[in-house]
Amino acid sequence: MKAPMNANEGGPTWLCSSAAERERLLDMEERIKPVRTAAFGLLAVALLICGPWVGWWTLLPLAIAGLGFALVDRFLERTCHPEFPMAAAWILAQLVIAASVALTGGPDAASVAWLVIPVCTLPARYGTRGVTAGVLFSGALMVIVTLGVDPSVVLAHPEKLAFPLAMLGAVALLSVALMRSDVEHRSEAVIDPLTGMLNRNALTTRTAELAQQAAVVNQPVALIVGDLDRFKSVNDGHGHAAGDAVLKDVAYRIRKQLRAYDLAYRLGGEEFLVVVPGADCERATAIAEDLRRAISDAPSAGLLVTISFGVSASRPGEFDYEVVFAEADLALYEAKKRGRDQVCARAHDGAGVMVPA
Repeated sequence: MKAPMNANEGGPTWLCSSAAERERLLDMEERIKPVRTAAFGLLAVALLICGPWVGWWTLLPLAIAGLGFALVDRFLERTCHPEFPMAAAWILAQLVIAASVALTGGPDAASVAWLVIPVCTLPARYGTRGVTAGVLFSGALMVIVTLGVDPSVVLAHPEKLAFPLAMLGAVALLSVALMRSDVEHRSEAVIDPLTGMLNRNALTTRTAELAQQAAVVNQPVALIVGDLDRFKSVNDGHGHAAGDAVLKDVAYRIRKQLRAYDLAYRLGGEEFLVVVPGADCERATAIAEDLRRAISDAPSAGLLVTISFGVSASRPGEFDYEVVFAEADLALYEAKKRGRDQVCARAHDGAGVMVPA
């Protein structure tokens, strides 16, 4: 999947409260795109067949909606908040459908139910707030293009409004239930159940996207590898339940210190990874030092623990995860060798050779 250029640089918004939600939105947009094209094709065929009765002009609103999505697809590569242009294209599609309904008979138009079609995509992109807003907006449009266009017809035949509204609500409820089930199953595959962090499975696809983004924007990508010091003594001396509680607390502190678009992973055991798009080695080292202090300055689950970090970063536009991770891992080994509870870094020199930072 080709991710937008600056997708990871956007902070939380009303439609996407976290980087994880934005990543899901982008992933689902790539999946929806070919299906949306096929759906537009089916609608175009229906309009062509019915052209002699409803008018050939009805193809124009469909073309406008298609053009809107095409323009948004291009704009996504230059925005750090892709949820907003996506929402704008969705609203445009609903407005042109509503206009077509109003101009082809209002409550008597067979296309009133077409306002339900875009609603099917809402749960794939947004959370409860976005879905609720979209359903209310679509319901309002249904009322406007039926009761607002010809109230006498709706009053004489209330099913012309009641049935489409019932369909709208039913489709929204079913779509939300199906999407939540899909998200839960996906989460089981990419979320560490103990800490709630992303796991190695999530990292596999993300690194490829980061390499593409780094090449496009010509920015570095930094990796921070952390490992709790003498964690075995925690498990041996206090039990595995205490060790699990420490891991949960440490994971929480790491996430709390990071920005919305920095991503934290649990690699396994007591080892963690933080991915910092756009950061050089100096910036990533400062972040690692903040993380170290956040963990060592106060007890985690009632126990004093420390953590060591290794840091490395790619050169601008040349992110190779395996290379950068290997260097960060070597830096972590150096931090352990120097006495633990510290940060060590290895950065590129001008010739591309890794040297201590």
